[in-house]
Amino acid sequence: MGIKIKSLFSVFEGTSLGIDLGTANTLIYKKGEGIVLREPSIVAIDTATGKVLATGNEAKRMLGKTPERVRAVKPLRDGVIADFEAAEKMLETFLKKAMKGISWVRPRVVIGIPSGITPVEKRAVKDVAFRVRAKEVFMVEQAMAAAIGAGLSVTEPTGSMIVDIGGGTTDISVISMAGVVKGKTIRVAGNEMDEAIRNYLKNKFNLLVGERTAEEIKIEIGNAMETEEPREKEVKGRDLREGLPRNIVVNELDVKEALEPVITAIVNAIKDTLETTPPELSADIFERGIVLSGGGALLKNLDKRIEKEIKLPVEVARDPLSSVAEGVGRILDDMDLLRKVSVD
Repeated sequence: MGIKIKSLFSVFEGTSLGIDLGTANTLIYKKGEGIVLREPSIVAIDTATGKVLATGNEAKRMLGKTPERVRAVKPLRDGVIADFEAAEKMLETFLKKAMKGISWVRPRVVIGIPSGITPVEKRAVKDVAFRVRAKEVFMVEQAMAAAIGAGLSVTEPTGSMIVDIGGGTTDISVISMAGVVKGKTIRVAGNEMDEAIRNYLKNKFNLLVGERTAEEIKIEIGNAMETEEPREKEVKGRDLREGLPRNIVVNELDVKEALEPVITAIVNAIKDTLETTPPELSADIFERGIVLSGGGALLKNLDKRIEKEIKLPVEVARDPLSSVAEGVGRILDDMDLLRKVSVD
């Protein structure tokens, strides 16, 4: 009997979830277990019946390959919900996976949100969470969660700078005493990198490629700086003049040229934030440097490029893809911290 009661209590103890609801990927942290779900923020829906056919990794494999009656949807755009119904269906499926099918438990949820979203956009995030049976919903700025996940001391009266480069937004924040002292969000991030590569191939090589191919190019041979021995990649697409399949070879220099406007926008946003940071906190940042998190932080040599332009030390978080999820997870374990960092 004692074992059964303990088992029941353990179910309730594990019903606090931290969610990094990202434009590109969704991660869910379960209290007591760590990150239990990491999947692309995509859902495939049968338009005739409204039935969800696939979510996450399975839905991503369908991108660009579905018949007319099937929609492969990315419910979030630029860090906010663009398709409310699709977001609800996607999150419901992800929560079922995270809760391992236990549908009668209503979890407490902490969600990471971009710093610059509007009250209407915040309301949409909360509404989706409540509609999928969350008991309580708290929201935390993604940059704050990323800083906590990266191991920065956010509650001390010293300045720390985090640059979280996600799929839809880049959040730049100067943090001190559990608050964002200076922050800037630009809707330029990983997705814009992919789109920049697609446009570059279309304009320079008359080759049309899909979203997945552009992302693969970025991951495999993307670079923020020039290199003496550029890597190459064979790319398959459709010739825009003849309409037939064609292969070309692109190298790191091509990709760097394609990504230059996006990288410049991120660097300029960091400069803008630093220029308006109080001098005392600027001194702390000069001493501690800048931390990069998010999937965009994995672009080769981006840290070195920012360091060269900003003239401050720059380092990439230990696990940049998981920083926000790890951060909301640590917040779940500390109610005092949750009260300090949650936003309305």
